[in-house]
Amino acid sequence: MPKKVTIFTTNTCAYCVMVKRYLDGKGVKYDVVNLDDQPERQAEIFAKSGAMTVPVTLVEKVDNSEEVVVGFNLARLAPAVGIA
Repeated sequence: MPKKVTIFTTNTCAYCVMVKRYLDGKGVKYDVVNLDDQPERQAEIFAKSGAMTVPVTLVEKVDNSEEVVVGFNLARLAPAVGIA
């Protein structure tokens, strides 16, 4: 399992809701950064992902490496958070 999962979202993002529901259903705990409430964090996640869209899920591994998943991409999200 990951050390920390953070989902970067906005108020109007349907795919963000889907990512959160998926992780909730799998019992994965996560933090949420709402870019509508914290626009200053946009530059931070753009630097890590290269994406100007949400959701962006940042997965911090136990070895302190990071994996970035852009969008509702279960093929990348599931293994990133340790779901087979």
